[in-house]
Amino acid sequence: MEELAKEAGIPVRTVRFYRERGLISPPRREGRIAWYDDHHLARLRTITGLLERGHTLTGIADLARTFESGRDVAEVLGLGGPTEETPVRLTPEQLADYFQGETSAENLATALDLGYLATDGDEIVHISRRLLDVSSELVREGVPLATVLATGRRVREHADALAELFVSVLREHSDEAEPPQLRPLARAVMDAELSMALDRRLRRENQEGREGQEGREGRGSQEGQENRDGPDHPESPENAGEPSQSPAS
Repeated sequence: MEELAKEAGIPVRTVRFYRERGLISPPRREGRIAWYDDHHLARLRTITGLLERGHTLTGIADLARTFESGRDVAEVLGLGGPTEETPVRLTPEQLADYFQGETSAENLATALDLGYLATDGDEIVHISRRLLDVSSELVREGVPLATVLATGRRVREHADALAELFVSVLREHSDEAEPPQLRPLARAVMDAELSMALDRRLRRENQEGREGQEGREGRGSQEGQENRDGPDHPESPENAGEPSQSPAS
């Protein structure tokens, strides 16, 4: 344990405390000798790194349990990994840096469930560089990671339905299991349709915003006119008395 603590740059009592809290796994024992390995050292460095990033020990313990319950990368990719996406290997500390304070056990569990993340020893593997970059950018823009993941789940449902549609259409008119034009044609159609859908949605919002502004201005103008014609206005009907009579000459 002394050698492990020295390598990790922390006191022996801290290693012992982490062991008692279940933050590191028990050592391999041979008689009275306890053997700690690179896995233990990596875990200690991860704990230190996450503490430096503001995580609590309780939060780190929750993250560790979630990691350990996640699917192994071989299992995820064995199901059929992405053919056009680049997986990214990350340490837990690097993942925390990507999502600044948003790497809770709940968010991690959701990402593992969706198959965005998998574990490989002491490392984490994200299945898609593009999705990782987009997700972290959304978080930097102020969108909570939980919302990003929930949206990703909904997008996947629509994407699966669209994939089914394109595959059915092209296979109906082709003898090949995967027609070579399938992916480029599907991407081109979806890019164009999504672009036009965004145009329609934003135009509708802008139109509704203009109409709302015009309505508010109209009401404000009417209220202003009513105030001018109120009881205190000299030309209002309430103040209009009989015409004054000039003195008889």
